[in-house]
Amino acid sequence: QVQLVESGGGLVQAGGSLRLSCAASGWTFSSYAMGWFRQAPGKEGEFVATISRRGATTDYGDSVKGRFTISRDNAKNTVYLQMNSLKPEDTAVYYCAAGRSSHYSSAYDYWGQGTQVTVSS
Repeated sequence: QVQLVESGGGLVQAGGSLRLSCAASGWTFSSYAMGWFRQAPGKEGEFVATISRRGATTDYGDSVKGRFTISRDNAKNTVYLQMNSLKPEDTAVYYCAAGRSSHYSSAYDYWGQGTQVTVSS
């Protein structure tokens, strides 16, 4: 059974940091690119970051470039999102996904349940 489980969300003050983790099981982790997306209340889903199957290539949404870093550990079947210099507008539910490396959610086949990140001003 394919499963993605996010963790690491929470409440943080503006300017702070959080690291999200997404643990995968049920398939060969290194065979998929991984991505992070987010959705704030009342807003459309937004691409955050993606990383290639072996981690050689990464890409970011414009709103998080220079602040967020995506990485993966294929030995641990886990993808990470290090979030620094957090802003209130980063408040959202964050989802990890497995599929083809893309800015588009339709490229991803499997999704986690999401983890809430709240940034207070």
